[in-house]
Parts: sequence; structure tokens; C-alpha cells
Amino acid sequence: MSEHPYAGDPLDRPAVAQVALVALFVTALATAQVTAAKILALPLPVALPAIGPEILLPGAAIAYAVTFFASDCYAELYGRRAAQVVVNVAFAMNFVVLALVWSTLASPGIDPEVAAAFDTALGPATNVVIGSLLAYVVSQNYDVVVFHAIRDRTGPGKLWLRNLASTATSQVLDTVIFVGVAFVVAPAVLGIGMSMPIGAAATLVVGQYLLKLLIAVVDTPFVYLVVRAVRE
Repeated sequence: MSEHPYAGDPLDRPAVAQVALVALFVTALATAQVTAAKILALPLPVALPAIGPEILLPGAAIAYAVTFFASDCYAELYGRRAAQVVVNVAFAMNFVVLALVWSTLASPGIDPEVAAAFDTALGPATNVVIGSLLAYVVSQNYDVVVFHAIRDRTGPGKLWLRNLASTATSQVLDTVIFVGVAFVVAPAVLGIGMSMPIGAAATLVVGQYLLKLLIAVVDTPFVYLVVRAVRE
């Protein structure tokens, strides 16, 4: 039996790279889960039509955009099947995060003021949880499928194309599903969470998507750097 090609490497660099990408994906996903309820208002240098002088977006948007960077790097390096395994196992881990957060919030605390602050900061609204979970499982699986569909048609080149195209389209699904379910459908149909007028929800969708699209463009050189570093 031949020796493993990296048996002499105490760090086993390919394994370290694979674990690091999975860790980045899960860390960003867990961060997004616990920050989704806060609505951010990011000022713009100039006011945009239909948006105004600031972009409104959920606090999870930035962390969640990082998951697409990690999943695209992982899909390019390890293939469609491996990427889908990571996406769907991480989906199950969402429930572990929620269970741990809820169990902590439900446990009695020594200082009532600190306990109340934790409830306010970390208590995920049910409508936000439903919207984020549904948006995640649809958009992330779609991203992996589209990424490899483009790769099958264009070959191993044009990584920039599949990174941008898969992320840009999957982020449309993610943004529309999350905002629509969390702030329109769930309050109206299920009677849970804060209801948002259609116009305000549309503004939230546009603002969130613009930021995610900008991140997708900016992270493309870093996708190349990660993929090249691991392969070399």
C-alpha cells in the first residue's frame, strides 16, 4: 500500500484548507442566525432612487454573504456533491444553534437586567427564524447547482463567471424569500412577527441585495486566491 502523499506533512495542508473552509462557512452561518433580527441602516454617499440616503438590511446580511464565498470556494475545490453535503449538514446545525440559544435564554440568570438584555439581543423572532431557514436551504442548494451547471458548460476556466452568476442569482432568491416570509407572509398569514408594508419590504430587498451583490463582486479575486493557494 502506497503512503499517503501528505503523510510527511505534519499539518496535512489540504485537510487544513478543507476544514478551514467548512469552519468559515459554519461560523458565518451561525453568526447570521443570531444577528438576523437587527435591522441595519447603512448610510450612502448619495441618495439612490427608491432607496434613499441609506440601505436598510438585516444584520445577518454581511455574515450570510460570507457563506456564499466559502461555499463557492468549497464547490470549486471539492465538487458539487461535497458542497451540497456541507450546505445541508450546516442547515441541520442551524437547529443546534437555535436550541442552544433558546436553552440559554430559558435558563434563570443571576442578574435580571443582564438576562433581559440577552433576551432582547439574542431572542430570535419566530418569523425571522422561519424566513432565514427557508431562504438558506433554497438559495444555498440553488447556488451549488448553478455553480456546477456553469462549470459543466464552460469547463474549469471562467471561475469568475460561475462565482458571480451563481451568487448573484441565488442571492435574489435568498433576499426575496427571507424578507417576504419574515416580514410579509409570516405576520399576515401566521400572525407572528412584525408586519412590514410591501413598499418598505421592497426597499429592504433592494438594499440587502445591492450589498450582497457588491460583496460578490469584491470577493471574486479572493475566491481565486483561495482556490489557487489550496491547489498549489
